[in-house]
Amino acid sequence: MFLGLDVGTSGLRALLADEGGDVIGVADAAYGVSHPHTGWSEQDPQDWITACQTAIAALRRDHPTELAALRGIGLSGHMHGATLLDAAGKVLRPCILWNDTRSAAEAAQLDGTEGVRDLSGNIVFPGFTAPKLAWVKAHEPEIFAQVAKVLLPKDYLRYWLTGAYVADMSDSAGTSWLDVGARDWSEQLLEVSGMRRDQMPDLVEGSAASGDLRGALRDEWGIDGPVVVAGGGGDNAVAACGAGCFREGEGFVSLGTSGVLLAAKSAYRPDPASAVHTFCHAVPDTWYQMGVILAATDCLNWLSRTLGQTPATLAGLLPDQVTGPSSVTFLPYLSGERTPHNDARIRATLAGLDIGDGPAELTQAVMEGVAFALRDCLEALKGTDTNLTRLLAVGGGTRSPYWVETLATVLGVSLDIPDKGEFGAALGAARLAMTATGADISAVMTAPPIAHTIDPRSDLTEAYDASYARYRALYPNMKALMT
Repeated sequence: MFLGLDVGTSGLRALLADEGGDVIGVADAAYGVSHPHTGWSEQDPQDWITACQTAIAALRRDHPTELAALRGIGLSGHMHGATLLDAAGKVLRPCILWNDTRSAAEAAQLDGTEGVRDLSGNIVFPGFTAPKLAWVKAHEPEIFAQVAKVLLPKDYLRYWLTGAYVADMSDSAGTSWLDVGARDWSEQLLEVSGMRRDQMPDLVEGSAASGDLRGALRDEWGIDGPVVVAGGGGDNAVAACGAGCFREGEGFVSLGTSGVLLAAKSAYRPDPASAVHTFCHAVPDTWYQMGVILAATDCLNWLSRTLGQTPATLAGLLPDQVTGPSSVTFLPYLSGERTPHNDARIRATLAGLDIGDGPAELTQAVMEGVAFALRDCLEALKGTDTNLTRLLAVGGGTRSPYWVETLATVLGVSLDIPDKGEFGAALGAARLAMTATGADISAVMTAPPIAHTIDPRSDLTEAYDASYARYRALYPNMKALMT
């Protein structure tokens, strides 16, 4: 048996699978996020441990015999989080999360430093790890002086599981400390941000072994043999493993809390200026690129709170098929934006509202705005010779046929909707556990069965292209008004 542990922003998922990849059981445990100040987003690392214990207890209750046969654990986690430990391994402060924007000034300074983009392959975004440590150095010097190790969220869970300070290349690529092409810590990147190599964990590939589960936990969980813990990876890389996306030309688009358009790459071809992320994949000699928007279904959640109607109710106001673009334009920058603007200050906009517009028109505008933002990501990826003719479509937003057909038409790409079942980061983590114990990557990381495919509406392409052009023209005007 193999266990995938996915440390998400709002909860942990534990997935137990057999050696054939069939899912035996799933358990979830929720936790919260703290926002003590505007732009701050923090989490108590102990919450991840408590959630893991809760999820394992549920699996042990429901599947005791299967859990006893556990032989491998894989890890996935939300990226960029700064978990700071002292020399005794004690947590020094709450983890600063990926969507925390307090270090915008530090990020801009690092991003403007010669050689940083070339080595890291990316713009230094405020959400990345290095600027967070620069912020701690400037604003919490007494804590910074005690930092002996910096761990990403899933790697703190690994530390609890194994007692080892280890990270993988895919997650570490989002720190701005990794030479992404060389797949190793960069002395130059560490030095310019005031850090040292001894403060970094050891590195392994995501599909390799990183250590063994502690004996005390094996006894507590009722496991009858040694358990290997795989390197694992950042959530999107591991989700790609769960979706079978690791070859050139394969990719997925995610309509989740945030929005992601990811493409696997067989070579390292960064393009930092486009705000495309170029990261190591969770499997060797492979990279991936992605455009990221900070709010996708979060935009519909915002509209839901504002109108007092559930997201499902709002989505149900629209037909199953699109009939043409809205006259209302929505910029979905509720929390700023990454690709392609790298703009932490910009905020959302509704333009072209009519007195007769109501919930249905606003819902359509929100869905289209998210689709246009993902079109921005696709256009940025094209600059790195990425050619995507079809994509796997995942995430909660894909439950709306209208939203999926809108997205397919705006992107000009056929979207495959997976059949019901597990194919996300928790399954990808379990698959990495299998490879860490000797399984072949290509045999394990297969694509999920497809329920159906949504093709672009060629009869509406021209209309949506014109609407996308209006969307593109709105950003610079809003930016000028907000500066």
